[in-house]
Amino acid sequence: MKTKVLAFGTMALAACSLLAADAPDGTRWWSYVQFLASDKLEGRNTGSEGHRKAAEFVAAQFERDGLKPAGKQGYIQPVKFNTLQLDESASSLLLSNGDESKPMELGEDAIIGTRVDPAPSVEAGLVFVGYGLRAPDDNYDDFAELDTKGKIAVYIAGAPSSMSSALAAHYQSAAQRWAALRTAGMIGAIFIANPHHMDIPWPRVALNRFQMTMQLAEPGMDETEGEQIGVTWNPAHAQELFEGSGHTFDELVAIAETGKQLPRFALQARLKARTAVKRGSVESQNLAAIYPGSDAKLKDEYVVMSAHIDHLGIAKPINGDPIYNGAMDNAAGVASILEVADHLKEANIKTKRSIMFVVVTGEEKGLLGSRYFAVNPTVPARSIVADINTDMYLPLYPLKIVTVYGLDESTIGDDARAVAAQMEIKAQPDPNPARNVFIRSDQYSFVRQGIPSVMLDFGNEKGSPEEAIAKKWLTERYHAPSDDLEQPVDKQAAAQFNLLVEGVIERVANADARPAWKPNSFFRRYASN
Repeated sequence: MKTKVLAFGTMALAACSLLAADAPDGTRWWSYVQFLASDKLEGRNTGSEGHRKAAEFVAAQFERDGLKPAGKQGYIQPVKFNTLQLDESASSLLLSNGDESKPMELGEDAIIGTRVDPAPSVEAGLVFVGYGLRAPDDNYDDFAELDTKGKIAVYIAGAPSSMSSALAAHYQSAAQRWAALRTAGMIGAIFIANPHHMDIPWPRVALNRFQMTMQLAEPGMDETEGEQIGVTWNPAHAQELFEGSGHTFDELVAIAETGKQLPRFALQARLKARTAVKRGSVESQNLAAIYPGSDAKLKDEYVVMSAHIDHLGIAKPINGDPIYNGAMDNAAGVASILEVADHLKEANIKTKRSIMFVVVTGEEKGLLGSRYFAVNPTVPARSIVADINTDMYLPLYPLKIVTVYGLDESTIGDDARAVAAQMEIKAQPDPNPARNVFIRSDQYSFVRQGIPSVMLDFGNEKGSPEEAIAKKWLTERYHAPSDDLEQPVDKQAAAQFNLLVEGVIERVANADARPAWKPNSFFRRYASN
């Protein structure tokens, strides 16, 4: 018992040190954001010159802090990509219903995606498959008793409320979605967002179609291989898909909003697609650095702090501005890594386990850089015990609540609760599971390798002014040039957030036992893979 009391006291003292008068005030953190989100880095698109400069800057900061290089080329882990970009002038969508055929306007009616490598020509019937989910764990199958062979699935984003948020998030991932479609004999899909849960308005969604998409060049890492077409449909024009079916899109959205299972049925319409794709290749950079642990045995285990460095680069202008700077998404997260590394060194903090800082590329292309690192780690795979990820955490108001994605999935959530409580901050789980955030950022790549992981974010109360600020940011600045250095940022709140993240990392690094999945966690299954 005495040992336990001493251990608790040590952790309490460590947490208190985070609140010391000489703690960082956010000024240095903001200086890192200013460089990474400056116009001269041109939005840090994966594989771009601006991205390379950003990677070199991060590597230089790692070296200045005396961190041990943990890449393949010093701090760098090169990642090769195949690139795809739709040639809209030679591509088309045609929707036919009976004797009537209607050309779809690309960008207004729908978008042909290239995260799925599209076949040059596709023509097939359509089937509405509800949410498009097959979840054996929940005895749920949207494809049961439907004629799906050779057809294109039409589905609405979401899941029934009877399904747990973890289960729903997992089965809505790209790999699981295509696995379900392939098992049903389908050749592609049309995705329709629920208009009540869109992060950004359709005109900005449509602008994203001009972005170059990427796939990992390493063989066997294309998770949608064999899928012939992937289309995103404008919800405002979705009714055209349902003409003659006896159902309306508004009716189906209303059912989805209640959380009930959606009906599934054949559609009268057929889709004909013709695509032309410009192809190429690029190399980009992951980075990895180690702050060595002090325990003779545990120093060979690693607690990862991760963040993605890429953004959208130069793209279609909005209000005359073509540079998508990505200040909050995610220069802020990379700056947090640099700030934590600085503070560990300056305060001469000793941790039993080593801390590994992993800065990844290709997040905006589908979590590709983190997936590559997680599958090809630069340290022994079993030695990575945890990942604490930061991505677009929005320090726009004082930090009173921290949202911990994965809070109840592993013991890291308990650590986050404890550190937050010592800082008089409330820790909460995902307040909006419908957005599937837990599978939409880089921690999910580590989760899939069995590594307990969380992502930390600024939180707020429903209906509060802070919630309105965050929603306004998503509508106006998310994936837009206005995510720049001119937006209002609370540097003191960012500093407090960085100290909280550091506190969680230190607590995990100093614990006697490795982090573990909770017995009832859905994601626990990955640990035995």
